[in-house]
Amino acid sequence: MAAEKDEIKLIGGWASPFVMRPRVALNMKGVVYEMTQETVGKKSDLLLKSNPVYKKIPVLIHNGKPICESMIIVEYIDETWSDGASILPPDPYDRSIARFWTAYVDDKIPDLIRKLRLLVKGSAEAEVEAEKLNAALQLLEEAFEKCSKGKSFFGGDDIGYLDIAFGSQLGWIKAVEKIVEIKFLDKEKIPGLVAWSERFCAHEAVREVMPEADRLVEFTKMLLSGSFAK
Repeated sequence: MAAEKDEIKLIGGWASPFVMRPRVALNMKGVVYEMTQETVGKKSDLLLKSNPVYKKIPVLIHNGKPICESMIIVEYIDETWSDGASILPPDPYDRSIARFWTAYVDDKIPDLIRKLRLLVKGSAEAEVEAEKLNAALQLLEEAFEKCSKGKSFFGGDDIGYLDIAFGSQLGWIKAVEKIVEIKFLDKEKIPGLVAWSERFCAHEAVREVMPEADRLVEFTKMLLSGSFAK
């Protein structure tokens, strides 16, 4: 268990789904931390010093020691503040399944979101990438049915490892719905995931750190226009 006077700093950015992951985990554990926002197009000296290999956010700094990569940070938080709600499943098989589907999420979802947010609505390219995202969401619908075992979240009665991994992408999924004008979170096609997404976004550990879709759309426009400082 961590000491009460530990110094905890998170290097990140409000729009990053990967930064959102440790923020949700820290909120679940009731850990007070300092958030340091990186400037788009720049990398602070603190980031470069803390993550010299990948030079990417997020980085958690715990008593001067940096931990990198979003889901590694989530596992670190779960193990360090072990008195709070468990994030990783206690059963080894359930842990392996959660890690498998987390790897699937990271392999498929962010790349599709990045492609879709750059495409023009109604274009053939947008339709192709939209089909790929819909197929990925359909597989995750099936995974939710199996992993949740009839409960509210992938992790059971409360948010768990896979919920954090996939749930962090919801803001951007809603944003690309607006950008390409295609509905992805469709109750008719993936009712389980849509209900889960509503519960996830309403969770007390998530509400304050989930970015609004409209703000992400504006962020994308500024990014594409080069409005951010270089």
